[in-house]
Amino acid sequence: DFNDETVFDKDQCKNILQTVAEETLHEHIFAQSKIGQWISEICEKCTKKLVGLNKPFKYVVTCVIMQRNGAGLHTASSCYWDSANDGSCSYR
Repeated sequence: DFNDETVFDKDQCKNILQTVAEETLHEHIFAQSKIGQWISEICEKCTKKLVGLNKPFKYVVTCVIMQRNGAGLHTASSCYWDSANDGSCSYR
Protein backbone atom coordinates (compact mmCIF):
# COMPACT_ATOMS: atom_id res chain seq x y z
CA ASP A 1 0.00 0.00 0.00
CA PHE A 2 1.40 3.35 -1.09
CA ASN A 3 0.03 6.68 0.01
CA ASP A 4 0.69 10.30 -0.92
CA GLU A 5 3.54 10.38 1.60
CA THR A 6 5.62 7.81 -0.29
CA VAL A 7 4.85 8.78 -3.89
CA PHE A 8 6.96 11.36 -5.72
CA ASP A 9 4.79 14.34 -6.69
CA LYS A 10 6.40 15.79 -9.82
CA ASP A 11 4.00 18.74 -10.02
CA GLN A 12 4.68 19.77 -6.43
CA CYS A 13 8.43 19.63 -7.03
CA LYS A 14 8.22 21.52 -10.31
CA ASN A 15 6.21 24.25 -8.59
CA ILE A 16 8.95 24.63 -5.98
CA LEU A 17 11.68 24.78 -8.64
CA GLN A 18 9.79 27.34 -10.70
CA THR A 19 8.91 29.54 -7.73
CA VAL A 20 12.45 29.60 -6.37
CA ALA A 21 14.06 30.22 -9.78
CA GLU A 22 11.67 33.03 -10.64
CA GLU A 23 11.95 34.66 -7.20
CA THR A 24 15.75 34.55 -7.42
CA LEU A 25 16.19 35.71 -11.03
CA HIS A 26 13.10 37.74 -11.95
CA GLU A 27 14.65 41.21 -11.75
CA HIS A 28 18.15 40.36 -12.97
CA ILE A 29 19.82 40.43 -16.34
CA PHE A 30 22.60 37.94 -17.11
CA ALA A 31 25.77 38.82 -15.21
CA GLN A 32 28.61 36.32 -15.32
CA SER A 33 29.94 37.60 -11.99
CA LYS A 34 26.64 36.71 -10.23
CA ILE A 35 26.12 33.20 -11.62
CA GLY A 36 27.78 31.38 -8.73
CA GLN A 37 25.74 33.31 -6.17
CA TRP A 38 22.46 32.69 -8.01
CA ILE A 39 23.17 28.96 -8.47
CA SER A 40 24.00 28.54 -4.78
CA GLU A 41 20.89 30.45 -3.73
CA ILE A 42 18.59 28.47 -6.03
CA CYS A 43 20.02 25.09 -4.99
CA GLU A 44 19.91 25.89 -1.28
CA LYS A 45 16.36 27.26 -1.35
CA CYS A 46 15.02 24.39 -3.48
CA THR A 47 16.64 21.80 -1.24
CA LYS A 48 15.29 23.46 1.90
CA LYS A 49 11.74 23.60 0.49
CA LEU A 50 11.85 20.01 -0.77
CA VAL A 51 13.15 18.69 2.56
CA GLY A 52 10.44 20.79 4.24
CA LEU A 53 7.80 18.62 2.54
CA ASN A 54 8.76 15.94 5.09
CA LYS A 55 8.59 13.13 2.57
CA PRO A 56 10.83 10.06 2.82
CA PHE A 57 13.03 11.01 -0.13
CA LYS A 58 16.59 12.02 -0.77
CA TYR A 59 16.92 15.00 -3.10
CA VAL A 60 19.58 15.98 -5.60
CA VAL A 61 19.30 19.56 -6.85
CA THR A 62 21.42 20.87 -9.72
CA CYS A 63 21.25 24.21 -11.45
CA VAL A 64 22.60 25.51 -14.74
CA ILE A 65 22.37 29.17 -15.70
CA MET A 66 23.51 30.24 -19.14
CA GLN A 67 23.13 33.29 -21.29
CA ARG A 68 20.69 33.11 -24.19
CA ASN A 69 23.04 33.61 -27.08
CA GLY A 70 22.11 30.81 -29.46
CA ALA A 71 24.48 28.26 -27.94
CA GLY A 72 23.09 24.82 -27.26
CA LEU A 73 23.18 22.89 -24.02
CA HIS A 74 22.91 19.13 -23.92
CA THR A 75 22.54 17.21 -20.69
CA ALA A 76 21.82 13.62 -19.78
CA SER A 77 21.17 11.70 -16.62
CA SER A 78 20.66 8.11 -15.67
CA CYS A 79 19.00 6.80 -12.53
CA TYR A 80 18.20 3.45 -11.01
CA TRP A 81 15.18 3.64 -8.75
CA ASP A 82 11.70 2.42 -7.96
CA SER A 83 9.71 3.99 -10.80
CA ALA A 84 6.44 3.48 -8.90
CA ASN A 85 7.50 5.89 -6.15
CA ASP A 86 10.61 7.80 -7.20
CA GLY A 87 11.03 10.37 -9.94
CA SER A 88 12.74 13.39 -11.36
CA CYS A 89 11.67 16.87 -12.25
CA SER A 90 13.17 19.79 -14.14
CA TYR A 91 12.30 23.39 -14.80
CA ARG A 92 13.69 25.66 -17.49
